[in-house]
Amino acid sequence: MNAPDSPAPLHSLPLLARGKVRDNYAVGSDRILMVASDRLSAFDVVMKAQVPGKGALLTQMALAWFAHLKDIVPNHLTGEPPESVVQPDEVPRVAGRSMLVKRLTPLPCEAVVRGYVAGSGWKEYAKSGTVCGQPLPPGLSMTTPLPEPIFTPATKAAVGDHDENISFAQLEALIGVPRAAELRDVAVRLYKAAAAYAKTRGLVVADTKFEFGLDEHGTLTLMDEVLTPDSSRFWLADALAQGRIEALDKQPLRDWLDRIGVAGGPEQAALDLPPEVMAGVMQRYERAMHMLWGGEE
Repeated sequence: MNAPDSPAPLHSLPLLARGKVRDNYAVGSDRILMVASDRLSAFDVVMKAQVPGKGALLTQMALAWFAHLKDIVPNHLTGEPPESVVQPDEVPRVAGRSMLVKRLTPLPCEAVVRGYVAGSGWKEYAKSGTVCGQPLPPGLSMTTPLPEPIFTPATKAAVGDHDENISFAQLEALIGVPRAAELRDVAVRLYKAAAAYAKTRGLVVADTKFEFGLDEHGTLTLMDEVLTPDSSRFWLADALAQGRIEALDKQPLRDWLDRIGVAGGPEQAALDLPPEVMAGVMQRYERAMHMLWGGEE
């Protein structure tokens, strides 16, 4: 994939926030221009290394999912072209890697849904037989689908901090009982719809996380990005049927960082990734994009 590196900062709009991957710019008081960089993060650490083309690919995948899931819950897209709110010399910096979205009040949590037990959930299950305090059947493996997807909320950490799994009771205390129930139900519906679609394309969505905000009317609205390899675990269905996990997501990078002993520390942030590791990230992401949506537009 031929694409430019992460764009230089915009001069025509005020920067609201610089996230792990995206830079958010204010467009008046009611909209935000989200520009996806090629930055790479793992274990909540933003790394020095960048993967050219990654931001554009993630944006196009998220847009495809937003369109596919729009009948389940409103999303933050305005429908306006991002290029329309920047100066002519800035158009190349935002084209293909940006979304012009409504400004929402973000909920202070992440809505994680799991169809399989992996990652931090697997570590907890192996120790106690639970995930986020929810008891699960004994004898599960990472390749065993759960009887029903489970909702496991997490706190949303600032850049550099770690997200933490919380119980549903803690979520209720955080955002209120009715909103917590709505969030759980919508997130599970989204996951089931995405998993059903991915299955037709040869992929398993093992788990994913959604982020939501409230509009001016208090309507729950899907925001940020959705169902990309940065925020989801995508496994090849054929391999899983044979009891193997072949991931088209960020997990192989996490595993490599673990193996070399720098996972989550300052050495990770300053690490120069070998070319084959960076190429592997992009190859997996591109393969997931191609399988799900037939390639990029």
